[in-house]
Amino acid sequence: MFKWEKVGKIFDPRDQKNESWMQEFAQSPSVLIYERHVRVYFCSRPSPTLDGQYLSFLSYIDLDRENLFKIVNICKEPILKLGAYGTFDEFGTNPISVIRNQDEVRVYYAGWTRCESVPFNGAIGLAISHDNGDSFTRLGEGPVLSYSPDEPFLLGSPRIRKYGGKWYLWYVSGKEWLQTDGKPEPVYKIRMASSGDGINWVKFGKDLIESKLGEHECQACPDVIFHDGKYHMFFSYRYSHNYKGKEGGYRIGYASSVDMINWSRLDEMAGMSVSEHGWDSEMVSYPHVFMLDAQTYMLYQGNEMGRSGIGLAKLDSPKNWIAK
Repeated sequence: MFKWEKVGKIFDPRDQKNESWMQEFAQSPSVLIYERHVRVYFCSRPSPTLDGQYLSFLSYIDLDRENLFKIVNICKEPILKLGAYGTFDEFGTNPISVIRNQDEVRVYYAGWTRCESVPFNGAIGLAISHDNGDSFTRLGEGPVLSYSPDEPFLLGSPRIRKYGGKWYLWYVSGKEWLQTDGKPEPVYKIRMASSGDGINWVKFGKDLIESKLGEHECQACPDVIFHDGKYHMFFSYRYSHNYKGKEGGYRIGYASSVDMINWSRLDEMAGMSVSEHGWDSEMVSYPHVFMLDAQTYMLYQGNEMGRSGIGLAKLDSPKNWIAK
C-alpha cells in the first residue's frame, strides 16, 4: 500500500494580495524540473464574465527547488492565448499536461467549446514552447485528438508520458450525458492512445478502468508511472451526481498493469484521501506524480474542483519507490 504524507497547500490564487489576472481555481497541476526551481503548470480563471461564465487559461508558478513552499515567480499573464472564434478551445484550456521533447516543451490540453443542448464539449489540443516553457504556441487551430464515431462525446483530462521511445496519452472519453437534478452532466471513462511522434495518435478504443461506483462513475486525469516492471496509475473518480461536495466528490484511485492495456484496480492501495478538516476535506483529485532529488511527490487539487488550490504530498511508503 502507498502512503502519502500531506505536506500542505502550496498555492491558491485567492490568497494573492496584489492585482492578478488569476482570481479563482488552480487546477490540473503538472511539473517540469529546472536546475534551481520546479515549475508547476496549472489552469486558472479570471473572475466570471457578466453572464456568469468562466474562461480558463494556462498558468504557472515557480517553486524553489530546495523549498517547495517558497514561490519564487508567478507568471504575469496567461502563457497560451485562447483559440480563435469558433475553434474547439475558444473558451478555455483545462486540464493540461506538460512534457519536454528535446529542445521544446509541449503542453497537451483539453479545449472547451460551448454548446446549446449541453454546457460544453471538449477535445485535446497541443501547444509547443521554444523558450523553455515560458510561452506556448498551439500546433494549429484544431485538436490532435477529437471525438469520433466510436467516441462521440467530449474528450479531456490528457496525461502525457513517453516510454520506450513511444508517446502515450491517457485521457477520458465521454460515454453519455445524464439529466441530473434538471441539468445535463457528463459521464466519462479513462482511455489511452499511442503515437510515434506525439501528434498523430492511434486510439486503443477501450475503457481501461472498471467502474467502482456503478456504470455512471466519472473517471479523470490518470497519471501513469513506471516502476519495477509495472505501470502504476493514480487517477480521480467521483459520482455523476451530487459531486461538488464531500459526499459524491472526487477521490484518488489506483490501478496497476504490466502491459498498459489490462489494469487491476485497487483503490485501497492509493494511500491518499480527504483530510478531516480544511481545504482538501471534501475532495482530492487530479493527481500528478513526479520525482525530485530522490523523493517522490504528488501534486493534487482540493475542494470545489480546485477552487481551493493545489497541495503537495510526499511518498512516505514504500521508501524505495522512486518514480521514473
